[in-house]
Amino acid sequence: MAGAPDASARGTAPGAPSETAAPTQETWTARVRVTLKPVVNDPAGLSIAQALRQLGFGGVGSVRTGKYFEIEVAADDLAGAEAMTERMCRALLANPVVERYAFSVGEAREA
Repeated sequence: MAGAPDASARGTAPGAPSETAAPTQETWTARVRVTLKPVVNDPAGLSIAQALRQLGFGGVGSVRTGKYFEIEVAADDLAGAEAMTERMCRALLANPVVERYAFSVGEAREA
C-alpha cells in the first residue's frame, strides 16, 4: 500500500521522542531520610535498643528508627530536582504530623 512509511519503517516507535525533541533532562539522585519527631514515641526504637543491650552492646543509649529512600529523578537542573524531592516528601514520603525529613540531591552515579 502506498503512502507514508509507518513508524517501524522509520526506526522509531509511535510516541517515541524525535531526534529534534528538546534535550533530555539530567538524572539526579535524591537521598531522603525520614525520622519520627522527638516528641513521638518510637516503640521499634525502644525494642531495638533493648535487643542491642541484651546482645552485649552496653553503651547503647536511645535508638530512633526511620526510613531512607534513594530516588532517581529527572530534572533540568539541581534546583528542579530539589523542588521535586521536596514535593515528594510532602505528598507521600513523610507524615508531617509525626515525622520530619531531610534530603540531599546530587548527580546520579554511573552504573
